[in-house]
Amino acid sequence: MNDEIDLAGVGVGPFNLSIAALADELPELRARFFEKRERFAWHPGLLFRGSRMQTSFLKDLVTAVSPTSAHSFINYLVQHGRFHAFLAADSSAIERLEFADYLGWVASRLSSLRFGVEVRDVVPVPGGFELRHDHDRTRTRHVVLGTGRVPAIPECARAHLGPRCFHAIDILARPLELRGARVAVVGGGQTGAEVVLELLRGSWGEIAELSWVSRRLNFEPLDESPFTNHLFTPGFVAAFHELDRPRRQSLLARHKLAGDGISLSTLRELHDRVYQLTALRAGPRVELLPGRELESLSPRGSGFELHTRNNLDGEHEEVAADTVILCTGLREHLPPCIESLLPALERDEHGGLQVDANFVLRRQAAGDGRLYIVNGGRSTHGIAESQLSLMAWRSAVILNDVLGRRRFAVEQERELVRWRARPRADARSR
Repeated sequence: MNDEIDLAGVGVGPFNLSIAALADELPELRARFFEKRERFAWHPGLLFRGSRMQTSFLKDLVTAVSPTSAHSFINYLVQHGRFHAFLAADSSAIERLEFADYLGWVASRLSSLRFGVEVRDVVPVPGGFELRHDHDRTRTRHVVLGTGRVPAIPECARAHLGPRCFHAIDILARPLELRGARVAVVGGGQTGAEVVLELLRGSWGEIAELSWVSRRLNFEPLDESPFTNHLFTPGFVAAFHELDRPRRQSLLARHKLAGDGISLSTLRELHDRVYQLTALRAGPRVELLPGRELESLSPRGSGFELHTRNNLDGEHEEVAADTVILCTGLREHLPPCIESLLPALERDEHGGLQVDANFVLRRQAAGDGRLYIVNGGRSTHGIAESQLSLMAWRSAVILNDVLGRRRFAVEQERELVRWRARPRADARSR
C-alpha cells in the first residue's frame, strides 16, 4: 500500500487542478491527484494563436473563493513580470495560449499531482475507497472524478474516422496538408468558427472549397449580456438544482447560447474574411450552410458525400468533400476505472446521473466515503457545470464537504437577481 489519504482525484484537468490548488492551502488535508498523461495539458490540439477565452481571467482556478492565493492568475502575471503590461492592454478576455500556460504553471507548483499514473480501478472498501493504479494501491476516504469530456462523434461518421474524417479536438497535432482540397466543417460553435478561420487563412495550405455545415439556424453569437451572465452564479445553480428534470431540460435548451455560442469578435473576423473572398473572387469557394442536419455520410471517390436536411425549407441536399472536420463538441463520460461502481449509482428515469448539491454522485447504498464528480452534472446543475466560470466556487463547495466545515466562504455573495419565488408566509408579511 503506497499511502492513505483523505481525497484522491482521478484525472488532472483544469477542474481537478482547481481543487488541488485550493487544497494546497489546507495542510490538514491529505490529497493526491492522479493523471495518466506524463504532463499537464489543456486541449493542446485547439490552442490556435489569437484565440481568446470566453470568460474573464478572474475566473481562474482560485480567485473567486481565495483571492489571496499564490495560485491566482494575478500572481502568475506578477511572477512572470507581465502585470503592468497586461493591465495596459485593458482586456478581460485573454488568449487561450496564455491561460493554458497559467494552468501549466500552477500544475508545476503542486506536490499533490502524480503524472504518468493511470488509475485502473476504484473499489469501495471499509472507510472509503481503494484506488488501484500503475504504481500500487492507495486508500482514500473520498474520490473526485475529473476525467473531462470526450469528443462527440455523429453516429453516421464513426465508421469513416481516419486521416480525412476526424474530430477537431487534436487538429493542431495532425500533419495536415489540405492544399487544393474540398473541406467540410461540421459544427457551428466556437471551435467550428475557429477551424473555418484557420482554413481561410491557409494554415494547412490554400484549399479549393470550404463548406461550413451547422444544424443551428444561423451562426449565432455567444450571449455575454450582463443578466445572462448571472446564469453563471452560485445562486442560479442552487435554484436550478432544485427544479424537476423537465424544467431543467427546458432551461438547458433555452440557455444554449449563454455557454455555447461564437465570440462576436470571431464572427466579425469571419464575416469580413468571407466578404472579402466573395468581393474579390479570389481564394477558395466558400459555402455557409446553417440549418443543415447531417443525416448520413458516405464514401465518394477518394472523398465523402455529406447528406443533409435543410431545417429551414425541409429539402435534402448533398455536400461533397475530400476532408471532413467534425467540430461537434464534447460529451460527458464516466471513466472505465469506476466500472465496478456503475451498478450502485442512482439514475433518473432517463438514465441520467443523480448529482447532489455538493457534487456527490448518489449511490443506492452509500458507503463510508463520497464519490464527487466535476463536469458531470450539466443536467442537474445547469450550463455552468462544463464551463470555467464557477470552477473555483465548485472546488470550494467540494472541499468544504470533504472537511465537514466551512473553510471557504461559498455563500456570502449577495444575489442581484432573485431566482426563487418568495415563501408564501414571507410574501404575506410584506
